[in-house]
Amino acid sequence: MAEEGQLINCQTFASWNEQLHAANASMKLAVVSFTASWCVACRFITPVVVELAKKLPDVIFLKVDADDLKTVTRDFAVEALPTFIFMKQGKIVDKVLGQGKMNCSRK
Repeated sequence: MAEEGQLINCQTFASWNEQLHAANASMKLAVVSFTASWCVACRFITPVVVELAKKLPDVIFLKVDADDLKTVTRDFAVEALPTFIFMKQGKIVDKVLGQGKMNCSRK
């Protein structure tokens, strides 16, 4: 189950499915952060996403490591890291590529 005010790390496909289903059922906006351990920009933006999750408890923030969940990364056509997918009720409503802090906080 998705927890409010946190960046939830989906480390397995089962965890991803569970969290995505919970996000869709909640009718809340979900922000999916696609990152990788080797990605320098991802390391810089992750603390910003954690802070946004704390400030926006009505938004569900999920983190996916692109190397660990390659199928999910492919399914969302992620071509660059970091990538942020904004979803509501299972539908993509926006997509942000790169670490544009101001862009993400305005969405």
